[in-house]
Amino acid sequence: MNRKAGILFLFVFALVGLCGCSSKPLANEPQKAATALIKVQGKAQIVLNETSATDAAMNAGGPSVYLIDGLHRYRLFFKTATSVEPAKEYTAEGVIAQKVIDEIGDPDQGKNGYPLQPSCERAVRMAWSNLPFDVVDGYASALRARVKRYPARPVLLVTRLEPAASDSAEPKKDDESKNQEIPEVSVAAEKQRALLIEGPSVPTAPLWEPTGGTVQCPVVISPEGKVSELETGMQLCEAVPWSQFRYQPTVQHGRAVKVKTEVEVRFEPRK
Repeated sequence: MNRKAGILFLFVFALVGLCGCSSKPLANEPQKAATALIKVQGKAQIVLNETSATDAAMNAGGPSVYLIDGLHRYRLFFKTATSVEPAKEYTAEGVIAQKVIDEIGDPDQGKNGYPLQPSCERAVRMAWSNLPFDVVDGYASALRARVKRYPARPVLLVTRLEPAASDSAEPKKDDESKNQEIPEVSVAAEKQRALLIEGPSVPTAPLWEPTGGTVQCPVVISPEGKVSELETGMQLCEAVPWSQFRYQPTVQHGRAVKVKTEVEVRFEPRK
């Protein structure tokens, strides 16, 4: 009797231990990204010459829609066909696909292609819940094709879009006219480098370009010494954290001016 009780006790103890172990996540299992929705505001841009099946799928057959916000150019991805007015200000809320993809991570560090299909599926499900499997698969394929082609240009999976408040429309016009009056000068890259006050150290290469490299990025620097425009579509240039750069303002005839120049950035290879 005692022997049977001992065997039963050992069996129950082992079962409890197994249950306890199985409740813990695996060490190598990627944790689910808890990315919050992000809001962006900018001018809408309609691009009619993007006519591929992938581009059409991102607006349910409609034209390609972008939202321009300073140095950022967001490609909007809609669940259903959505109409917007060109050059009108909108506020969009949603999930940035690349943010989700990078938070999930890649065990191969991007060496076998970026992005991974499962990461794109996760991004779609985070933005739009309760979709049928075949719909998720179609959206994820379109998203993957787009991100693979332009990895540094953020894709916003839109959950809400509405016209932006227009209270400050008049002051914006005044600001635009003032900006047009500010003179612009060209400065050699070497000379502009000497005016750098602060900037990031050598950034780590992104997942989609793990070998890194050095790029020359044509930019416009504002009279305040901030990078205000990026004049290239090179993907590594678009991946640079330009908001972290500060330059000593360039002054001409006692007045700060805008500067057209080139900035060299070197990306360190991923380990």
